[in-house]
Amino acid sequence: MIRNVIKQAKKETSISGSMRVRKRKRGVIYWSKPSTLSFLLSVFAFLSIGFAVLSATVPIVPMIWYRISPGTSSALAEILARPALTFGDLLAASGEREFTQYQPAVDPSLPKEGRVRIAKIGVDTSILEESAENYEKALRKGVWRVPGFGTPFERRFPSILVAHRFGYLSWSNAYRKKNSFFNLPKLSPGDRVEIIWQQRRYVYEIYGGDETERVTDYTADLILYTCRYLESPIRIFRYAKLVAIPKT
Repeated sequence: MIRNVIKQAKKETSISGSMRVRKRKRGVIYWSKPSTLSFLLSVFAFLSIGFAVLSATVPIVPMIWYRISPGTSSALAEILARPALTFGDLLAASGEREFTQYQPAVDPSLPKEGRVRIAKIGVDTSILEESAENYEKALRKGVWRVPGFGTPFERRFPSILVAHRFGYLSWSNAYRKKNSFFNLPKLSPGDRVEIIWQQRRYVYEIYGGDETERVTDYTADLILYTCRYLESPIRIFRYAKLVAIPKT
């Protein structure tokens, strides 16, 4: 009887051992040959994480650079001002342009301060008025209207609005979106820009743009521009024409 018990115990041990081996084999086979679906899901997960990290990092890069090189902001402001200060003589030499006499009606409910709104890229901010010598004072806050050119009301020359693309270290992301031209490159022909000026609503339509060091189209009613990269001499320009909105 004792022998029978011993044989039964050995048999159970053998069965248990073989089962453990089979479990280990199944585990090895699973990890060495994952299903196609598992592989695709893993790739998608890695790509999603990588994209999220990249998206979160891009806005931080200028901040890090400004911290390393504090003079960058002033250098960028000087670069932004160059087209207005250097190429204004070309506009003056070209003479006054012909323009329509159209003016939107005064709307007392509109703010008295000048404002620019670009719905597509989230810009909604005041238009700052400063002399050419004090351009950096305006650019530290947002959008600067270049003096010596036109206004929405007086259109003998185009209106020129300038803003930083990346802004300053002290700017929050929410402030940057509303007060900078970070997303100016996203504007394409047909997109509209709204300017409130002297309690009148002026609507402009983008018709073109380029990336160069100087203004190339002075026939526009409105010129918007910003830097392409940090400390880059190349600017991103967008040109727009005034749209006459029928009075209701």
